[in-house]
Amino acid sequence: MSALSDLYKTDFHAWTLKAAELIRQHRFDEVNTDDLAEELDSMGKKERNEIANRLVVLLAHLLKWQFQPAYRSTSWRSSIIEQRKQIQRQIQSSPSVKPYVPEAVEDAYPDAVDIAARETLLSPERFPQTCPYAIDRILDFDFYPNEP
Repeated sequence: MSALSDLYKTDFHAWTLKAAELIRQHRFDEVNTDDLAEELDSMGKKERNEIANRLVVLLAHLLKWQFQPAYRSTSWRSSIIEQRKQIQRQIQSSPSVKPYVPEAVEDAYPDAVDIAARETLLSPERFPQTCPYAIDRILDFDFYPNEP
């Protein structure tokens, strides 16, 4: 096992610096391509996870907005706007994640229901079993459920 592979397992930050240095110097034979490929895969997953995490928060706030209208606040509205901006920014910087959004909504929705139920003290059964909002509405800066 090479020193670089050992570094990958013991000090990830140092490994990234050393691997980048070796690549810049065109010393490709010294870079463990399996480690590098694993990290590139991981970077792609982080992009998708960022979208899903933002959607959890966004969907939770949309549900709270819809199911507890008496408690609507500027902080909920601000959070909805911020999550939409960040999702839009993520899609603009990595357009290839856009096709993942429908799956991310499906994955994020149960967590959003859990958060909304805990924060509103409503039973989880009060919320729809599947996401009631179309993707274009979720990302629409003018959409707030049950608002004229």
